[in-house]
Amino acid sequence: MAKKIGKWLGRILVTFLVTLVILVGGIYALMCVLVYGPSKKAGELFVMSVRETSAIGFLAEWFYTEEEILRITENNSIKEATTITDTNMVNVGSKDGTELTGSDESETMPIEVIDIKGATYNGKLMIVKDPSRVFVGTVPVFGDGDGQKVDAMCKRYEAVAGINGGEFVDGDVTSTAKPVGLVISEGKLVYGAPEGNYHVTGFTKDNVLVVGNMTGQQALDMGIRDCVNINSNIGPFLIINGELQDVSGVGGGLNPRTAIGQRADGAVLLLAVDGRQANSLGASFSDLMYIMNEYGAVNASTMDGGTSTQMCYNGEIINHPYSPWGARECPTAFLVGGENQ
Repeated sequence: MAKKIGKWLGRILVTFLVTLVILVGGIYALMCVLVYGPSKKAGELFVMSVRETSAIGFLAEWFYTEEEILRITENNSIKEATTITDTNMVNVGSKDGTELTGSDESETMPIEVIDIKGATYNGKLMIVKDPSRVFVGTVPVFGDGDGQKVDAMCKRYEAVAGINGGEFVDGDVTSTAKPVGLVISEGKLVYGAPEGNYHVTGFTKDNVLVVGNMTGQQALDMGIRDCVNINSNIGPFLIINGELQDVSGVGGGLNPRTAIGQRADGAVLLLAVDGRQANSLGASFSDLMYIMNEYGAVNASTMDGGTSTQMCYNGEIINHPYSPWGARECPTAFLVGGENQ
């Protein structure tokens, strides 16, 4: 009996190893086709996509030198902007003339959720008509350790909706409860310093979305009540003062993405695009730009993406984070308060 069991286990092990070799070989062959095939764009898209992930970023180094990877990155990105939002371009409550998909009835809804589809992605776009309801929520305490998923933040703040927010420490040591850069929440500077320079996305006390590079003190002087920070290579600005930003090449790889924008009438656009899945490979930064532009954004910026990408509505995550363990914990989120908040 023991001999039969050993033989059976041996066959299972051999089958597993053969299957693993075939799978790894197939993946490697596919990557070779992407890198060395006839399409230069496909190879660059491959590099940009994997380099934005902490888990498999090393794959690009199998096929390219550091110098080649740097060149590809520089030639396929959104160039850093020096302009700051002109708050006079947004008139909260006005009619901006943007023709949106949906019925006239949808324009009277305080929150509208739209399915977004493109050639390589699926996602959710949430339109929040009252920008005063959008604010930055945070974990109870910043520091080493785990943050919170957006649905948990919504529950704690009694918010009806939200998306993940700014950048956090992620590398050899990951602390999803520790932000990178500036965080202002409900009028208080809760992380960062007045003299530091930051890549800011946030709302003023007049409920206007502001994006731009500035110090913490400049943000406070502008009357910013809620904001987060995310480095430009991870979360570039997409639209500033109605101008689409300068895109080089493919404008980033295909990955899960989160973004926030605002129309001229003040309505806030929250976007979560799924990625790294068979039915949704993901979106590039330029894809986000065109989606935001299509739905009337005059200012828009990217948030953290990848496993962080998540949108919550009425207590549930309504997009499809690609991780089998669900969405990632984060230190900050853009939340939508209840109508009476």
